[in-house]
Amino acid sequence: MTVGGAPGSGFDLTLRTLTEVLGKNKIVDVPTPIDNRPGADGGLWASQMIDKYSGADDRLSVTSLVMMTNHARGKSEFNYDDVTMIAQLMTENFAVVTNKNSGYGDLPAVLNAVVSDPGSVPVGAASDDQMPFALLVEAAGGDASKINFVAYEGGGEQSTALLSGDIDVAIAGSSELLPLITSGDLKALAVVGKERYEKLSDVPTTTELGYDVTIANWRGIYGPPNMPDYAVKYWQNAIKEALETKEWRDAAEKNQWVTSYRTGEDLNTFLKETNQQVTDAFTKIEKG
Repeated sequence: MTVGGAPGSGFDLTLRTLTEVLGKNKIVDVPTPIDNRPGADGGLWASQMIDKYSGADDRLSVTSLVMMTNHARGKSEFNYDDVTMIAQLMTENFAVVTNKNSGYGDLPAVLNAVVSDPGSVPVGAASDDQMPFALLVEAAGGDASKINFVAYEGGGEQSTALLSGDIDVAIAGSSELLPLITSGDLKALAVVGKERYEKLSDVPTTTELGYDVTIANWRGIYGPPNMPDYAVKYWQNAIKEALETKEWRDAAEKNQWVTSYRTGEDLNTFLKETNQQVTDAFTKIEKG
């Protein structure tokens, strides 16, 4: 088990939780030590997995939407279809938020302002979170390449900027924003997707508001290219069993993960459709 991120990262927490559940419940009969190989948002280890371990049956790692965004932005030559995607573990919806004193009452008000005068509305968004907001602006009739994005190093800096009034609007993962939303410090205007987020059940979705934008972050387990079928099936079955345990459910609740298990053609279709949305979004962001 190799994590393409540092200890304590989201990738690290995900894979360590999975291995702990597998071991505690005696689901697998092979050792699952964790090795951290950080670099390039997981891209460094993915390249090594592809170059050195093609066909291996004993190498697993974790990835997410960032594999697609890195490829779309030219930061990595590899994408999800260059490895063996074994199973999706979870999804996380994005949320658009504003500080409570911004004056924006709903998502249409924000998007109309961005469409009318993009420079006047700084939007906080990590580079990989810009994509869904770009799609929303395009859906509202605007030009995504003109959005005044302000990128912060992490969610803490972005939240500080929102609370201080340096920016009025931001987009990020729902779980990252949830504490400040529930405390009333931030106001959630919309959750990106078709279905409401259970922990923000009073917040409308983008689909409800008339914007056909549903892209979500995801995390999943992958192996090297040409991984043998018997190994893929072994790990798919083990992961499915792990996700059904009380230990996983408790960890998902604690970390605000939405478990979403997919494999096979269902997973391939999801990844293909999501990757197309990623490619389209970054084309729109970078045009002009």
